[in-house]
Amino acid sequence: MNKYELLYIISSAAEEEAREAIIKKFSDMIVADGGVVESIEKIGMKKFAYPIQDRTEGFYVLMNFESNPALLREMEKQMALTEHFVRKMFIKK
Repeated sequence: MNKYELLYIISSAAEEEAREAIIKKFSDMIVADGGVVESIEKIGMKKFAYPIQDRTEGFYVLMNFESNPALLREMEKQMALTEHFVRKMFIKK
């Protein structure tokens, strides 16, 4: 198991309920695979330096967790299929 940091952006068009569902979905994926979610920090709405997908702001979330490396590929696939997902960045600690 490796430690990771995941920073992702949810579209500003997503309602609070949808944002919470997305956050829960990915934390549940980690736990279901035998990983541990150490912390989830909801940073909040921030303006982008440049427009992304015709949006100028998004909701930032920072998650620290332990997981198997194989799970990251599955998470990336799910993030690509998730409707209000804008960007993501995994960092191995």
